[in-house]
Formats: sequence, structure tokens, C-alpha cells
Amino acid sequence: MKNETFEQKLAYSKELLEKLMNPEITLEESVKLYEEGLKNIKEAQKLIEEAKTKITVIEQANQVREEE
Repeated sequence: MKNETFEQKLAYSKELLEKLMNPEITLEESVKLYEEGLKNIKEAQKLIEEAKTKITVIEQANQVREEE
């Protein structure tokens, strides 16, 4: 699951959610899918934070250029 895009992680999270909603899933499978889903969501959040940081850097660089 490494080096996936945010969109891929989002799609995978939806897939995991659908599996969790299956009434025939065992408790053990549910816990495993839940853990996997949390890990995937944390990775997606990290991608969002990285994007925010890049945008901030770009905006700051543009402000410096405009002030010159």
C-alpha cells in the first residue's frame, strides 16, 4: 500500500468499509479490517498534511516575490 495516491487510499477505505458492513463477517475479520482501515486513513491524512505544507511553502514564496 506504499506510494499510493490519496485517491487510491480513499477508494481502499471505502472498500474496507463495505467489507465491514457485511453481516456475515467474523469478529476477528472485523477487527483486522478495522485496524487496516485506521492505518490507511492515517496514511491518507499524512498525504493531506504534506500537500498543505507544500501549498503553504508555495504561497509564501509567491508573497516574497510580490513584495520584491
